[in-house]
Amino acid sequence: MPLSIVILAAGQGTRMRSRLPKVLQTLAGKPLLAHVLDAVHELSADGVYVVYGHGGEQVPEAFAGRDVQWIRQESQLGTGHAVAQAIGRIPDAHHVLVLYGDVPLIQAHTLRQLVDSTDNADLVLLTTKLDDPSGYGRIVRNVHGTVERIIEHKDATDNERRIDEVNTGLLVARADRLRKWLAALGNDNSQGEYYLTDTIGMAAGEGLRVEGVLVDDAAEVHGINDRRQLADAEDILRRRHADRLLRDGVTLADPARLDVRGELKCGQDVMIDVNVVFEGTVTLGNGVRVGPGCVIRNSSIGDGSVIEALCHIESSSIGRSCRIGPYARLRPDARLADDVHVGNFVEIKKSELGKGSKANHLTYIGDAAIGADVNVGAGTITCNYDGANKHRTIIEDGAFIGSNAALVAPVRVGRNAVIGAGSTISKDAPANALTVSRARQITIEGWQRPQKRKKED
Repeated sequence: MPLSIVILAAGQGTRMRSRLPKVLQTLAGKPLLAHVLDAVHELSADGVYVVYGHGGEQVPEAFAGRDVQWIRQESQLGTGHAVAQAIGRIPDAHHVLVLYGDVPLIQAHTLRQLVDSTDNADLVLLTTKLDDPSGYGRIVRNVHGTVERIIEHKDATDNERRIDEVNTGLLVARADRLRKWLAALGNDNSQGEYYLTDTIGMAAGEGLRVEGVLVDDAAEVHGINDRRQLADAEDILRRRHADRLLRDGVTLADPARLDVRGELKCGQDVMIDVNVVFEGTVTLGNGVRVGPGCVIRNSSIGDGSVIEALCHIESSSIGRSCRIGPYARLRPDARLADDVHVGNFVEIKKSELGKGSKANHLTYIGDAAIGADVNVGAGTITCNYDGANKHRTIIEDGAFIGSNAALVAPVRVGRNAVIGAGSTISKDAPANALTVSRARQITIEGWQRPQKRKKED
């Protein structure tokens, strides 16, 4: 069945109190509209059309490279008017699924169920049940269980207001029928707008079969209009991610204090402490332990490695049985082999550390290639930037770098070399030798410390 998808994303979101269009507000680290686009990607539709308006070109520019057709709605005259902007581009034989850019928690399997239900109906809408349906349009079904009409709360009788099944606005119908209904819409209402929901009454009035697919989890159709609803959506996603991890066997110290802002893949026997934030794509191997307060972004961590508290790891690769932190920072392109130790207040950027190497204290390693079994002493700095260009430092296997050393790149430290503490190394240090470069120590007898001058009255 050919399928086209129309996503309505033209709203301004005035209650957000923001200069950003509503669909560009972020949820779990990405725009609201991105969540909807990710869900529809799994449907393999023949075309995806996004109707945008407020914010001008900000919306399409934010999604450059996405396989989407953008349609600008110059005047926001209601949901029916918005869909009408796209319907002219869609072939008659296609089924059209209408979604909303500010309903980001919808899941692909629910959309698939909605689309598949068109096999037995002419128009299918997604419904849900609410404990308090006040303000929502109620779903009125006939004796056969099909949808007869939608009655708005203000127009409902007392009996109709007791109905707890409500309309979500998501629907699917064939393009030729939807085109005809949209052309017949009127705007004789208090808002002067053309409502997509009016097409449901038109379909029922023609004697066509209108089905309502009930989504069990009302959170999937949670719309976002203000910061409170956005925070609620964050909480829903947080619980959704935590539940999945727990089902997969991951130990969470507190499921309520975990943020997954992307995709997290875990092996067996993984333990995650409180207040950890995962962003982008992160992979944790078997037996990995992550301490409290860490931020890990677009990185992989090998089996048996331990990330101590309050580490920041970004776009890095960590091998097996490593120990990182606490208070370590791994910046993009840090690549650690197995059994590497990186201790407190160590920063690594665009560097490789070989198997068994250690940098345990107060060290900066940038643009460096460090071999296996190297010990980098406390306070060591690779001086990789000359004010204009970056340069590489190479430290070969088995080298020992004494504390408070400065390695002025480009420079090479040979295999099993030793660099004396406090040295500034600006020339290559040979293998199997001690290299020291520091001022000679002297003691000046009789030297007097300066004294503070007495203040004059």
